[in-house]
Amino acid sequence: MEVKIIPCLNDNYSYLIFDKNKKNACVIDPSESEPVIKIIEKNKLNLKYILNTHHHYDHVGGNEKLKKKYNSKVVGFKDDKDRIPEIDILVENNQIWKKENFEAKIYHIPGHTTGHIAFHFYKEKKIFTGDTLFSLGCGRLFEGTYEQMFNSLKRIKELSRDTEIYCGHEYTLQNSIFCLNNDSENIKLKEKIIKIKDKISNNLPTLPTTLADELECNIFLKAKDLKTFSKLRDLKDNF
Repeated sequence: MEVKIIPCLNDNYSYLIFDKNKKNACVIDPSESEPVIKIIEKNKLNLKYILNTHHHYDHVGGNEKLKKKYNSKVVGFKDDKDRIPEIDILVENNQIWKKENFEAKIYHIPGHTTGHIAFHFYKEKKIFTGDTLFSLGCGRLFEGTYEQMFNSLKRIKELSRDTEIYCGHEYTLQNSIFCLNNDSENIKLKEKIIKIKDKISNNLPTLPTTLADELECNIFLKAKDLKTFSKLRDLKDNF
């Protein structure tokens, strides 16, 4: 399975995953259609599925045009069926979604929104976390609670350390400033920031990150309890 990172809007990422042999593809969180269409046409792919982590417009904005153009099926969380445009296939927590050569476990990870999910392609050790877990950060609590977000992150923390994390936005550098401000003695974090700045200066995505990196450097994943996490989330909101 190959992954193409597609920059969209101002700082969003959509992801095109595809089978190089059969040329079948899925797109995850298409913010807009045109950048996705460009990659599909260039690689002569068949867009079979559109996978949405949550209902926010900057993650579903391309659903309608892509579905119409390629006759794709839209996959989303069952409890968000009224908020995800053009949804066809309803998935639920802990379900194994398997189509063509694609196989992912669905995790319901509320906090940013109540219906947020992640797609974990466990055989390839890749997880698409939308706006729940960012590199060196986590999502704002628009609908969910501190406890929900804390538990959602805890679930991701239980995956193997070599899992690659693909998230919804290029927030890594700004997140790093907050992490360093609250974890100033962290040598691993300082090393990671050097790499982040190098990638950005070369106009490259800072993603994917790895769970191992995040466990060592992401202040939100290092929070030992709900009280500490909640305080950090409040501090970040006002940072």
